[in-house]
Amino acid sequence: MSDLIATPHQEPMGSFDAEGNYIPRKIIDDDLGGISIDEAYDATMVSVEDGQLVEGTVVKVDQDEVLLDIGYKSEGVIPSRELSIRNDVNPDEVVKLGERIEALVLTKEDKEGRLLLSKKRAQYERAWGSIEDKKEADEPVEGLCIEVVKGGLIMDIGLRGFLPASLVELRRVRDLQPYVGQTLSAKIIELDKNRNNVVLSRRAWLEETQKEQREDFLHNLKPGERRKGVVSSVVNFGAFVDLGGMDGLVHVSELSWKHVDHPGSIVAVGDEIDVQVLEVDLDRERISLSLKATQQDPWQEFATNHQVGELVYGRVTKLVPFGSFVQVGDGIEGLVHISEMSAHHVDLPEQVVTPGEELWVKIIDLDLQRRRISLSIKQAAEGGIVAAEYQEHFGEHAYDDEGNYIGGDDATSEGQEAWAELYAEQGLTPAGEPVEDGAATAEAAVAAEAPVAEAVEAPAEVAEAPAEVAEAPAEAAVEAAAEEVPEA
Repeated sequence: MSDLIATPHQEPMGSFDAEGNYIPRKIIDDDLGGISIDEAYDATMVSVEDGQLVEGTVVKVDQDEVLLDIGYKSEGVIPSRELSIRNDVNPDEVVKLGERIEALVLTKEDKEGRLLLSKKRAQYERAWGSIEDKKEADEPVEGLCIEVVKGGLIMDIGLRGFLPASLVELRRVRDLQPYVGQTLSAKIIELDKNRNNVVLSRRAWLEETQKEQREDFLHNLKPGERRKGVVSSVVNFGAFVDLGGMDGLVHVSELSWKHVDHPGSIVAVGDEIDVQVLEVDLDRERISLSLKATQQDPWQEFATNHQVGELVYGRVTKLVPFGSFVQVGDGIEGLVHISEMSAHHVDLPEQVVTPGEELWVKIIDLDLQRRRISLSIKQAAEGGIVAAEYQEHFGEHAYDDEGNYIGGDDATSEGQEAWAELYAEQGLTPAGEPVEDGAATAEAAVAAEAPVAEAVEAPAEVAEAPAEVAEAPAEAAVEAAAEEVPEA
């Protein structure tokens, strides 16, 4: 049997030799210009180079890899680690069958002869161009918050952008976890392609978008008005309070009328408090607030309820070379100058009193403006009008119509009982210290203290002080020591 092809089939094909033998895979010049079928097939395929961006259709999705048809002689392989900038992501969450995606050629042929591609690196290349343009135009970027890391958040903006915790909100946020899964907008504040470093600031974006609102808020805020707010943070120098639009600062000096060692002893984050606006700085967009301005001034209250010449009961708090300080009210301390400690000459305050001792003193000067009270132990020993608050505790029968202490057979015991009851209500010992294992009883207080009458009645020998040891007037002595006396 002949190997020749029948004549009717030779003319259309036009690819036989003179003897009629078929020449394989040869196309006639009139159809394809005389190129081979292999050459024609190769001409239909795309050409790829390492680092090239290609586009293709997802034809298979596995747990470990995705196959992408880009029109090459073999399908490209995208390992799961090259699908997304997110770690440990499920391929089904990133791509779907039939989806058209872009990838970057990692290598045309690995050791197994496969075409390796990367979707995340294609995104990275595209993203850098877009991010650089946005940075140049000072425009924000938008991305999904995908991860909490040390010091902040990671945002997917086509690449991994770092959002520091201090720049997430207008004030620092402690718990970042709720932001994961949220789409956020932020400004680009640092960009370094060589180090693959992108730093973002959502706070800058918030400040820009809320600038008009802040300006309106500040213009409507007037010094002297009171506002409710929530403590947003506590620092060494004070506390920041969210007023519902902006934060204001309550400096440590404006937290309380008393001395404050640390703001945390007065307020805590989350506390709702009333504050008074002290100052609004429109240029610097800063608000100064006061908590103590919303509270009654203890000095004003003391000055309203007391007057010069009254006897008050107090506790020695501190000894200084020129006298002693005595607490006569909540946060109120007065000075007993050394010249007012006794009718006789005193070299050192400790010759007369000791810290923690309780005693009667007379108010001899009350300077509300300078917040200074001058007291006298010497003049208290001579008797006088007892302040109304103490008359209530010691019994009206112990005083005459003018408020002078006159005592009585049972005035001492009743007075001690009154003090004991007062301390017991406050949970204090007779010495004014906190009670351990329960409040002090009135009976224990009476048993532990000396009679109050002894503190009021001046001993006869003290009253007869020699004239040569008479001291300068108390007012002059206090004024002379003014430079050494810290303001209360």
